[in-house]
Amino acid sequence: MPHASFHFPPGFLWGTATAAHQVEGNNTNNNWWDWEQQEGRIVQGQKSGLADDWWGGRWREDFDRAAESGQNAHRMSVEWSRIQPAPDRWDEHALDHYREMVRGLVSRGMTPMITLHHFTDPLWLMERGGWEDAGTPALFAAFAGRVVEALKEYVNLWVTINEPNVYAYIGYLEGAFPPGKHDLNAAFRVMTNLARGHGLAYKTIHGQQKQAQVGLAQNYRSFQPARSWLPLDVWAARLQHNLFNNSMVKAVTAGKMDLLTSHFRLPEAAHTLDFLGVNYYTRDMVAFSLGAASQGFSLRSLPSDRAISENRFIASVPEGMFEALKWGRAFGAPMMVTENGVEDSTDALRPRYIIEHIHQIWRAVNFNWPVNGYFHWSLVDNFEWERGWTQRFGLWGLDTSTQARKKRSSADLYAEICRLNGIDDAMVQKYAPEALPGLFPG
Repeated sequence: MPHASFHFPPGFLWGTATAAHQVEGNNTNNNWWDWEQQEGRIVQGQKSGLADDWWGGRWREDFDRAAESGQNAHRMSVEWSRIQPAPDRWDEHALDHYREMVRGLVSRGMTPMITLHHFTDPLWLMERGGWEDAGTPALFAAFAGRVVEALKEYVNLWVTINEPNVYAYIGYLEGAFPPGKHDLNAAFRVMTNLARGHGLAYKTIHGQQKQAQVGLAQNYRSFQPARSWLPLDVWAARLQHNLFNNSMVKAVTAGKMDLLTSHFRLPEAAHTLDFLGVNYYTRDMVAFSLGAASQGFSLRSLPSDRAISENRFIASVPEGMFEALKWGRAFGAPMMVTENGVEDSTDALRPRYIIEHIHQIWRAVNFNWPVNGYFHWSLVDNFEWERGWTQRFGLWGLDTSTQARKKRSSADLYAEICRLNGIDDAMVQKYAPEALPGLFPG
């Protein structure tokens, strides 16, 4: 019987993504740890605690699992509050710890991608006003320089800031992330300073490592009008797209920040993107609402005709991945899928989700679009911010009471994808037979 497959180019990066606060444990000197101690901030009052105990050394066994399953890359972040615990103090032991981790990746044949800012900030920085303060971009660039100096022997793929749009939106408009504000002007100040911080860090990194590839990881949300025939819904979806998806990437490519009626130049951020990291998870249906002025006159909901994750957080819309890459391609930089995954403690949806989303990436690559890697979220279950431990994104499950890891079926699927450098009909038949007719008809 003939077999069919979708292959990726040689050298394509296959990995998983993690973030320091979510896996290290006991990050007691940052704003998220403080946030967790406040009543009502985290679902069920849960705390990150020991997390996955990476600071205690369990990164070694997790890196072993990743390497043994064929992954050739890993995206991880460093914790600013560990490296710079006070404005006038640097912790060389923390830098040594991260140096050992990235050396561990390289020794396992894996390419490290380092994220410098993944949602957390030192407490001392927040006392100064955090990213609302105009001095923070320069402080961030100095931090970036210190990290690059320590790790450049092993790392040349850098993400400056993870999901600046999410950081600003949820922390300063929606209020579910620290500092818990509902202030549109503050959100816009933060977005602007994040763009400036990226630009300054980009130049700092290149000043120390000429061969560096420096990018930004942007969360792309697919916004579609709830009623395609209603002009107001079409307008609201377009507004969400421009604010959430476009504003930051325009700033770091064209040097132009567009925020509702505010339009201004940011020359210090222009042309500071060597690659675009695309984080894609799901789609929102957008309905116009006069009563939702603070949310861009928009009510958002998941599409009702798609498979929905167990906590109703993600709808599986694979074609949204192709849409995201088509959007990203317009900015003229090579791309990496720096996050993609689904919360699924029983592994009922994840195998099909992985296969169908990676197939959409293959479609983009087959059009010769410059997509050079895929990082699945995540390697092992981790602390999911305000949602605590109620969401399980890992290829490997975690028992937080014992630190025991348990392999899910999707870990074996992803290992087969990594080793094949693609998808074939046999693995689809084995792990997600319901997807077979759509991928391999006939």
